[in-house]
Amino acid sequence: MCGIAGIIQQPGRTRPLSAVADMARCLRHRGPDDEGYAFFFPDGPPRALGGPDTPEGVFRLGLSHAPRKLRDAGEVPGAVCALAHRRLSILDLSPAGHQPMATPDGRFWIVFNGEIYNYLELGRELSSLGVDFVSRSDTEVLLHAFAQWGTKAFSRLVGMFALAVYDAREKRLWLARDFFGIKPLYYVRWPGGLAFASEIKALLTLPWVPRRLDSQRALDYLGRAITDQGDGTLLAHVRQLPSAHFLAVDLNRVDEGRPERFWELVPRNVGRPSRREAALRVRELFLENIRLHLRSDVPVGAALSGGLDSSAVVCAMREADPGLSLHAFSYVAEDPRFDEERWADLAAQASGAELHKVRAGAGDLARDMDRLIQIQDEPFGGTSIYAQYRVMELAAKAGIKVMLDGQGADELLAGYVPFRAARLASLLRSGRLVRTLVFLKNLSRLDDGDVLSTMAQAGGALLPLGLRPLVRAVSGRRAAPDFLRMEWFSRQGAHLSPGEETGPDLLRQALIRAATDHGLAGLLRYEDRNSMAFSIESRVPFLTPALAEYLISLPEDYLLDDRVTSKRVFRDAMAGLVPGWILGRKDKIGFATPQGTWLSALAPWVEDSLENRSGRAADLMCMDRLAGHWQKVAQGVEGLDFSLWRCINFFRWADLLGVEMEA
Repeated sequence: MCGIAGIIQQPGRTRPLSAVADMARCLRHRGPDDEGYAFFFPDGPPRALGGPDTPEGVFRLGLSHAPRKLRDAGEVPGAVCALAHRRLSILDLSPAGHQPMATPDGRFWIVFNGEIYNYLELGRELSSLGVDFVSRSDTEVLLHAFAQWGTKAFSRLVGMFALAVYDAREKRLWLARDFFGIKPLYYVRWPGGLAFASEIKALLTLPWVPRRLDSQRALDYLGRAITDQGDGTLLAHVRQLPSAHFLAVDLNRVDEGRPERFWELVPRNVGRPSRREAALRVRELFLENIRLHLRSDVPVGAALSGGLDSSAVVCAMREADPGLSLHAFSYVAEDPRFDEERWADLAAQASGAELHKVRAGAGDLARDMDRLIQIQDEPFGGTSIYAQYRVMELAAKAGIKVMLDGQGADELLAGYVPFRAARLASLLRSGRLVRTLVFLKNLSRLDDGDVLSTMAQAGGALLPLGLRPLVRAVSGRRAAPDFLRMEWFSRQGAHLSPGEETGPDLLRQALIRAATDHGLAGLLRYEDRNSMAFSIESRVPFLTPALAEYLISLPEDYLLDDRVTSKRVFRDAMAGLVPGWILGRKDKIGFATPQGTWLSALAPWVEDSLENRSGRAADLMCMDRLAGHWQKVAQGVEGLDFSLWRCINFFRWADLLGVEMEA
């Protein structure tokens, strides 16, 4: 787990590639253990340099110059490509894992952020092909896999990765990002040049990168709570490489490369296994994932909320390694409505984990809020990510460098309440009326079973896209918060989308969309930034292609059954491993926080944010109306509307980053 950055520009361009050193310094929290650089020139050998933290003796290439440490990056004029790396040592802690790393012939150079969990298996295959390894790192395996198979290597990986490979002979750069976008990779282009980095803030150290707002993305976030979708960001000039894509850039045609997909989550033909057969296969795949994700040369812990997913991770860790020194970390809510402490205690006891707990209140949030916004680089949907932030802080204090988490299970196993509407729509479209009535009857018996709302959402999913705004208007639902100045967004060419196309298998399609493009992407961003803020590698064992493909290929009722039980096949798969009381839970909390109470207690911070000292975002909002909403929330007259939180968060983010708005 590391931070990577780089710049490539056509020969004759004048941007100083020495600026890559500032980008790397901005990413030090992602990799405090080591620092390295490589510079490439139109003619002549590359120059490998280390930073002040680089151990001596890490340069293993027979380069024509004496390697030395980087003291003045300005000493590399004329470079056409620069790679930078900040290392968090997880596998092979020796200097042999130093990056940028090159093949013995000096042709391919790599900077890599992530982990390749099947590196041992790939390494044995490459050894049989004549590759001699000099380290025990997954980076070297990945480098030789690319040298051997090119971009076809990406689909053979089991892991999370964001990487850059430079071919010094053909003068070509490849960027690639893992199957689900677990690891981040952003880039910005200008005529004849491109820069990339693990975080947006590193790109903003380049003085020529504008900070102009993308008005469409701003409207998506403020109006529909959509973040991290596709290849855009809230900054118009900063893009993110989509998950499961690579981007090839030729040195002499830097402007021409476009992202290409190397994998897609689609249903496979698995037949119709019995429920027992499906549960056994899910158990097998999940335990194999856990075994792979435990590969580490540093201590491994787990985030434990007490819900099904995190409890399954912790119990499976014990099953995979009975002798593991297992530490779990949990957030304990002060509000009993969000308190899962008893469930976390039960899971810790069943797995033999030593449980560490952290509590946080409104005062803690007020102290850390600006830092949290800066860490995340973009606005976020609510304060629940602060609980995750504090859990990672607690783990770092305990000396843990790797954490396992349950992200992705809800998206692949229909764990969220809105998936009920997609399941109902599937039943209706297929004409299974008896099963539809059974589903609705069981839904009505649940504490959170809002039958009318679920029916309305299911009906909306079955309507043509063009009719959805009309139905929304007739039902009285606002298309967007009433304090947004929609005329401002219209002038910028931004519009609210009517919805998304759906196919005949509505639940399955909703799961695929949530796992690969909408929903999970934001959660993975929160996870990555919160963990890396404390130099922790966070691993998500639900998110491997094999498990994901199998789950979304199963019949829909194996995921969300007619009794409205979510994650049905996974609950069956974990029987005997996870305590029965947890397997039977129907409520869902996670690391939830009392957001309304917290914000009411944070009135000075909120009001300071709404004042918008710079005035940058005021044109987007009806400020009097927005302030009126806030006052009603603060006085307890109205409940907290999440659209209000998004606006407050947006104001603070724009102010802290100095975002430029269009007039």
